[in-house]
Amino acid sequence: MSDLRPPEHQVAGHRAAPNKLGPLVDGAGLFYKPLQALDRGEQELAFYTAFSVHPAVPPPIRDKFFPRFHGTRLLPTAATPGESHPHIILDDLLGGLPSPSVTDIKIGACTWPPRAPEPYVAKCLAKDRGSTSVLLGFRVSGIRVSDAGGAVWLPDRSELKGTDIPGVRRMLGRYVSSVGGDGMDCALAAAVYGGEGGVLAQLRELKAWFEVQTLFHFYSASVLLIYDANAVTTAGGGGGVRVKLVDFAHVVESEGVIDHNFLGGLCSLIKFIADIVAETSDMVPSGDS
Repeated sequence: MSDLRPPEHQVAGHRAAPNKLGPLVDGAGLFYKPLQALDRGEQELAFYTAFSVHPAVPPPIRDKFFPRFHGTRLLPTAATPGESHPHIILDDLLGGLPSPSVTDIKIGACTWPPRAPEPYVAKCLAKDRGSTSVLLGFRVSGIRVSDAGGAVWLPDRSELKGTDIPGVRRMLGRYVSSVGGDGMDCALAAAVYGGEGGVLAQLRELKAWFEVQTLFHFYSASVLLIYDANAVTTAGGGGGVRVKLVDFAHVVESEGVIDHNFLGGLCSLIKFIADIVAETSDMVPSGDS
């Protein structure tokens, strides 16, 4: 296990450091997420354990949109030598992508679960009101864009805090734009967002499941949009594009009720991205003469 290291392309969440727990990858396709404190880790582990074998979850949905669960493992921690900490083992969602670009989007106008303690509710409410969560039903939590030549655009986290609606539009446009310079050309919008296997098609497939699933409510979960510049440049129309759900420490059973909080945010995100694709298409000459 000596080859474990912090993920190079992490854009949100707690980062591993010599005195701080954080996720690790092993270079062989696995991702190790330390169990969070205050029962959140146990709740996330319980979700993965149940969800991975739940007979009512369609296998195509589970396999396509959720990280594969590989159990748990105790790993030594640099912060407390001689002690070990339990980690959830999942697929490395960026594994095998030489130049991955990723956006982390937290879904839902409400990001705290029912019966959460008041201090936690107040903390979440402040973040939701201070971002686009309340207005749009989602917010951009992190973003990193890499091109085929190795250039990277990575906005500071302070740039993402308090991002307004025009700011979200810029972020989602920059995600599919050339890395060089500060402009927004949306050069990869059609290849990443459009096409049969693109982001929009996958989000709509996920939306169709959330319109009928009454198993879970996904509070404070995120949608990761992932693509590799090499793959979309050569394949086009959704080649190398992945859409994944992550962060399940606040998932609760739905008691037979549709998760309108998540579904509403997902619909809003779909419209936002569809508008970017439409605007980009309007700017491209038809080629007819």
